[in-house]
Order: sequence, then structure tokens, then C-alpha cells
Amino acid sequence: MASTPGAAASSCRFAIFSSMLVLLCMSCHAQLSSTFYDESCPDALAAIRTSIRTAVSRERRMAASLIRLHFHDCFVQGCDASILLENSPTISSERDVGPNRGSVRGYEVIDDAKSEVEKICPGVVSCADIVAVAARDASVAVGSPSWTVKLGRRDSITASPSLVSSDLPSFQDDLEILVSRFASKGLSAREMVALSGAHTLGQAQCFTFRDRIYSNGSDIDAGFASTRKRRCPASGGDATLAPLDLVTPNSFDNNYFKNLMQKKGLLESDQVLFSGGSTDSIVSDYSKKPASFKSDFAAAMIKMGDINPLTGSSGQIRRICSALN
Repeated sequence: MASTPGAAASSCRFAIFSSMLVLLCMSCHAQLSSTFYDESCPDALAAIRTSIRTAVSRERRMAASLIRLHFHDCFVQGCDASILLENSPTISSERDVGPNRGSVRGYEVIDDAKSEVEKICPGVVSCADIVAVAARDASVAVGSPSWTVKLGRRDSITASPSLVSSDLPSFQDDLEILVSRFASKGLSAREMVALSGAHTLGQAQCFTFRDRIYSNGSDIDAGFASTRKRRCPASGGDATLAPLDLVTPNSFDNNYFKNLMQKKGLLESDQVLFSGGSTDSIVSDYSKKPASFKSDFAAAMIKMGDINPLTGSSGQIRRICSALN
């Protein structure tokens, strides 16, 4: 059927509008660049690096906390520093909800880094970018390879506590759910396993692994479970900590994957990565090839940092990371 002149004109306008949307989207992504602050604040990255190195040297566990802070920020409405906002008359904070409650750390380290940057370039560098750079610098401080952080994110003027529980992975998730949660953020199963390798660092609270070590299941090494029970009783002691990697908890290496192959994953969501499922081969590969793991981890961190950033005139550059301007 031949189209009418009016229909053709309408179709043309729609095509032009669609093209404009594509170009607009492309320009938004183009604004994230490793050279974003080269002219506006050339000393920003050095100031952040010094601040983060100081924090990690003071407490090595902080490296894991800063990586996790970046992860928990990006998975809830994008990498926009919404997790840093405290409760206020206009903001319901993400900090005390679900997986973040009493668990996510490092807020004061980001505040300190922001303070140092504000001294040299007030109102220029976003808190969202500082969180992303801090995760990289903290990782490098404990043995991870470096990567180039893309910059130019702006800070959210909203927070989404309702999305914290729905979007963030849980320590009780099975493999199918984990794969789905990461896929919803544009991350593949391999990238999910690489990012999970961050659990070669840091510690978990007793309540997150109690059910696993007392389950008498076939997916946990009996000696490992017995050792963990010494500091995690069947009831009480919920906040007692245990290293996610019992072998080298403060070094960025591939022992996490070796642990999984020996049924010594601390969290259920760790062990499901090597439990007869689709990701077994990836875990096995990383257990044998530490360079491959580290390279894939760096690439996955870059990709995670691309999740729904605010750019251009969206959001704001907060002067204080915990509050709106």
C-alpha cells in the first residue's frame, strides 16, 4: 500500500527524531573520558590517589571496602554517588537498607578524598568519579593491576532505597539469580565471575555465612566449615568477621578461585560459581591463570563504571558527598 504524503512526512520526522536520540545518547557516553579533568583539575587524580593510599596503608581491609562501595553504588540507579547521600528532609538514604545496612564502609575515606580535591578545585570533581577512582587506587594498593578510569560522571540528586534490595546481589542468591542480576546491568557471566573475584579481599559478617557452615551440605569442605564455626556460633555473634579468602585475605590474587574449587567459598553466592553450573569453567580458568583473572577484573571494573552515569547537565557536582548542594 502506498503511503500518503502526510504519513511519509511523519515517518521522516520520526526517523530524524530517532537519529537525534541516538546521537544524544552517543554524546552522553562520549563525555566519559580519562582526560575529563586534564584542564579543569589536573591534580585531581594525584590528590585522590594520595588520600586513598593513606587510608589503605592505615587499614588494609579498606581496599575491599572501597571496591565494594563502588559496586554497591553502580548497581543502584547507576554510578552516581547516590549511596553516599545521608537521610535528610528530601532524601531517604540507601545506606541503611538491605545489603548496605551495617555492611558498606569507606564513606569517610571518600569524604576525605573529596575534601582534598575541593582544596585545589572547588566544585569541579564529582563524588561519583571519586568513588570510581578510589576503587581503582585501592585495588592497585593491594596488588591489583591498574586500569584507566573514565571520568565525567555527575552526582545524583536522588537516592533509591527501594532498589537496594531488588537490584543488589544477595549472599544467598543462586547462580541463575546472580547471572540475571548482572545481566540486567549489562554484565556477562564471565564479568560477574571476574568481579566476584574481589572477594579475594575483605571479610564477611557471621550472619551472612552461618547457614552455609552449619548446613552439613555436600558443597562445603567439612574442615573449612569446622574452622569457621569456631568464630561464628550457631546463634549470636552476627557481626563477627571472617576473611572471604582464608589464605591471603589482604592480597589481590586468585586464591579465591582455588578456594571455590576446594569447596571453601565462604558465602553461598561465592560457592555457587563452582557448583556444577555454567560458570565452573571460568572459575577453573582463573584458578590456573592469575594474569587472565586480573586482566578480566580490570576490564569488568571499567565496564561496571559505565552503568548509567549522569553526564552533561544532569545531577550536580556535590560540594559535600553526603548531602545535596
